[in-house]
Amino acid sequence: MPARKSRGNKRPKSSQKNNKKGSDRSFIKFLFSGPVILALVCVIAICLVIAFWPQINTWFNQLGDDIRSALSKAWIALYKLMGLGVVFAVISFIGICILIGWPRTFLRRWNYWVGSACFMAALWGILSYLRPTSDSILAQVTMGGYIGQAIATPSLWSGILIIGLLLLLAIFFIAPEWLWKALKGTAKGGAGAMGEVVDVVKESRSNGKKAAPIEKIEDEKPSIPPAPETEPVHVDTAVMDRMRSSIQVGGWSLPNINILDKVAETIISDAEIEKRRDTIEEALASYGVQARVIEVNRGPTVTQFGVEPGWDIKTRDIREKDANGNVTIRTEEVQRTRVKVERINSLANDLALALAAPSIRIEAPVPGKSMVGIEVPNTTFGSVGLRGVMESTAFQKLLAKSKLALALGKGAGGETVVADLAKMPHLLIAGATGSGKSVCLNSVICCLMMNNTPDAVHFVMVDPKRVELVNYNGIPHLVSPVVVDSEKAVLALRWLNAEMDGRYKRFSATKARNIEDYNKNRQPADCLPYIVVIIDELADLMMTAFDEVEHSLCRLAQLARATGIHLIVATQRPSVDVVTGLIKANFPTRMSFALTSQVDSRTIIDSAGAEKLLGRGDMLYMAQDASKPKRLQGTMVGDSEIERLVNFWTAQRRTEPQAIRFEDMAQAAPDGKKSAEDDLLETARQLALESRDISASFLQRKLQIGFPRAARLMDKLKEEGFGKDKGEGKGEGKAD
Repeated sequence: MPARKSRGNKRPKSSQKNNKKGSDRSFIKFLFSGPVILALVCVIAICLVIAFWPQINTWFNQLGDDIRSALSKAWIALYKLMGLGVVFAVISFIGICILIGWPRTFLRRWNYWVGSACFMAALWGILSYLRPTSDSILAQVTMGGYIGQAIATPSLWSGILIIGLLLLLAIFFIAPEWLWKALKGTAKGGAGAMGEVVDVVKESRSNGKKAAPIEKIEDEKPSIPPAPETEPVHVDTAVMDRMRSSIQVGGWSLPNINILDKVAETIISDAEIEKRRDTIEEALASYGVQARVIEVNRGPTVTQFGVEPGWDIKTRDIREKDANGNVTIRTEEVQRTRVKVERINSLANDLALALAAPSIRIEAPVPGKSMVGIEVPNTTFGSVGLRGVMESTAFQKLLAKSKLALALGKGAGGETVVADLAKMPHLLIAGATGSGKSVCLNSVICCLMMNNTPDAVHFVMVDPKRVELVNYNGIPHLVSPVVVDSEKAVLALRWLNAEMDGRYKRFSATKARNIEDYNKNRQPADCLPYIVVIIDELADLMMTAFDEVEHSLCRLAQLARATGIHLIVATQRPSVDVVTGLIKANFPTRMSFALTSQVDSRTIIDSAGAEKLLGRGDMLYMAQDASKPKRLQGTMVGDSEIERLVNFWTAQRRTEPQAIRFEDMAQAAPDGKKSAEDDLLETARQLALESRDISASFLQRKLQIGFPRAARLMDKLKEEGFGKDKGEGKGEGKAD
């Protein structure tokens, strides 16, 4: 048990080494970046000039008078031509190179260069209006030189107009979105003012007929109706982008689908398919199993070969004599039976050897088809992007019906798999370290954030590892900042139970059966939001407070569905002391990523197979209405996509919301009554009065409880003054 505890709380040494290597690589990459190299070259050049300045001065003095006069004339001509702008041009060039990278990025960041050139031209024009009073070279011309005079022109107003246009062009190339918003706001304000003037004129001419104000007309614009269920869904990215940009729900804007990256899918070649088909048929025939491949389904990670079992034919030889008395042997079929599925299933290791595959999984039979599915890993693993699944027709149809639509991934045959969290109604996820469990949690969170505003869905996130979910701090969907303390997580579960009971009281008062009936025909401000509870590591919570965590989770799983509270619980150690029988019974929908043993696989999905998964998102999905798990390649979302999505919602945050304090639930149980520990505390007081010597082990034996709970009771007794008489410190040793 101590070894498992350290495994659940501490990060493995390999991950620490990988993090250290990653930080070293990022530091080396920073040292060889363009700005650092450019600054280093400038510093080296300045140091060389300072070091060799005497030699440079001597060399310049050795030049002939003609050459020196020519150089000085050239410098004076350049100074007159450009003025002080030559200094600003050099500084601007170096600044741009440092800000946006090495000059080779000109083609990629051309707008910055063009905008900077327009800004420098405007600066030259402004310098042309300044003339030094001293007898310097620029006294003959302006401080902008001849270039500045050409830009500003002799006329004052035309020069101001040209300089203003150059500044406008500079802003347009460097920050076009900001300029567009500013012009749009100015135009809207001017149009509103002109519209009010026109309304006043019309009102004076219409014999008392009052026109509707502009604000009311805008309020009466019809909202976009939801698409009917029977309407076919045409997944067009451009149309989806326009719809998302125009949707305004409660003042919130939904993110654009382009905020997610497109992931190129890898497809196995036809030649490889034919080669593996022949290998499977030959290998089965060599072991006396007649079968043929009748169907091939290509998936992103595995390819499923549909094998139709053949026939086992029993014959007998019949000896007969012909008319000449010669004996002939005739073969006659006696019995014909199908090849048993168990015979194919028992040859999994032999097929893996013939195909040179690390492991294969045999699905016998494939649901809905009269064939056996042999799932063979592809030579090149492909990834399934969240955007690709969200753009599919199946997901769009589900999204039109439910707010809690989830994009799970693609099956072994390449088909898109989606699910409704409201019908699950809770999800249990298990997987070893590095199998893709945390990526799956991030995909679920991002999918809900892409399609729901903070008024529709709230999140309660528990992350005892402090590294997976803390990136979501700051989004307006959170009820409270991400909970990283295990003791506070227990209080969060108490608050959820109290919230569930409060919602049931509301439903009873309004005679509503569930959250859908309660929110029907209500204003958006009066609707109850869905609450999605995400727990990243269940094992850590079970070690902290086993009894209360199990009781709270089971109560929420049994009753919270109708109130709109849904649980998504993940663990990397699906042992029977973490995923208990009560928890399994109340979580019908489960996901299993790659596990270390067959025992863990049977614990989470009640069957073997998870120990043969390939990792990196390869999983078995057990739906609530399915009899067998389905193999999927889960959706993947990158760190950059999560960062963009979090920044999008954080930018819309209006004010600092009033976060819920879970500490207020410390003294109350979920049902508002005294907790079980309070009852035991009263019994422990009686034991302390009856016995002079009391300790944690004494309470553990008498009350038949675990040592952590007995230690907490002992601490409370010491706070109340028990055990502080003569035998303080001595009694505990005697009881032990």
